Amino acid sequence: MSQGPVAEENPITSRTTLQEIFSFPHPVNETAARLVAGMVVLLSLTIIAIDAYWLLPVLTYGFLARVLTGPSLSPMGLLATKVIAPGLKLPVKLVPGPPKRFAQTIGLIFSGTAMVLYFALDLGTASSVVLGTLAAFAILESVFGICAGCIVFGLLMRIGLIPEDVCERCSNLSF
Repeated sequence: MSQGPVAEENPITSRTTLQEIFSFPHPVNETAARLVAGMVVLLSLTIIAIDAYWLLPVLTYGFLARVLTGPSLSPMGLLATKVIAPGLKLPVKLVPGPPKRFAQTIGLIFSGTAMVLYFALDLGTASSVVLGTLAAFAILESVFGICAGCIVFGLLMRIGLIPEDVCERCSNLSF
């Protein structure tokens, strides 16, 4: 019994969509990135202040999502880019994407470490210290616009640990 014509999936379209989802934006709106950093501060300090360590996986997922997809699969990223920044009509300031992705990777390492310390090793104080350090760096980004991960990225480029093609993409922001 036929149910009518079946739409064929176009593998090229599907691949493009997945490539779009699993790509990091370049350039990045720094204003939205600072909003996300502010949300990281709030969540991190909330976890510490009220012993809500069950939220650590939520924080860690957010960093993982931003590393893999930018704001596409990140609740904080989507809130910052699609709701808060446009709703408040905040200025768009474009900055290179690769250093911001590197900074998100560092955040993933910190939040993941805090999660392992707390859940796997039962080291609550150590987890809080790591989470507090993450919050401190997020405060630098959100309040002062100082991206420590971006600074480290630049140093790694200078000493040759980041390939030149990444450096070229960072210096070629032509719009």
